[in-house]
Amino acid sequence: MIDDVIARLEKHAVLPAVIIDDAGKAESLAEAMLDGGLPIAEVTLRSPASLTALKLMAGFDEMLVGAGTVLNVLQAEQAVAAGAKFIVSPGMDADLIRWCQKQGIYIIPCACTPSEVMLALHLGLNCVKFFPSEPFGGLPILKGLHGPFPTMRFVPSGGIHLEILPYYLAFRPVMAVGGTWMIKSTWIKEDRFEQIRDACESTVAAVQEAHRKLALASRAKSI
Repeated sequence: MIDDVIARLEKHAVLPAVIIDDAGKAESLAEAMLDGGLPIAEVTLRSPASLTALKLMAGFDEMLVGAGTVLNVLQAEQAVAAGAKFIVSPGMDADLIRWCQKQGIYIIPCACTPSEVMLALHLGLNCVKFFPSEPFGGLPILKGLHGPFPTMRFVPSGGIHLEILPYYLAFRPVMAVGGTWMIKSTWIKEDRFEQIRDACESTVAAVQEAHRKLALASRAKSI
């Protein structure tokens, strides 16, 4: 299952973070994301409705759904029971990481400093979340971390929007980019699911164009 999660993260190259207060809107949200060609979501555990929303979205076979803002093992257990296929955490908790590894659940904890990235490596991880990315310095900091940790991959998130997405995707250690620009919480509250669908379509198009340019650059270097 871990290999499948990684492959799908690499393919879609974005990880939409869902902040939802009304589980009754979860299925409409999943349908809008599927219609927009973006069948992947990190449902953040920030409201009492989150676990129910996660379960409803995970009920769509085409969707890859994980849980975000996971702070401890209990939350991870609840999220996996609800259908989460991966875990995202805003910090580096060894107990949480080891539990996920024992269960065969892919986990992406947050690391923003060299010491945290080194700890992630020692815990056997190959990817960390970099949050909040833009306030912490964004792409230049990621490039700086890549120097001493060339095998580590990153999922930057926080302050990133569609216009700067291609710059992050051009940096190969970035596995995927997290964000909410395509599924703003106000759009969910206001039932603006057509707007979410359109924003997902625009995001998919931006990812495809970024991947096309990367492929061209790789071919040029090999000539």
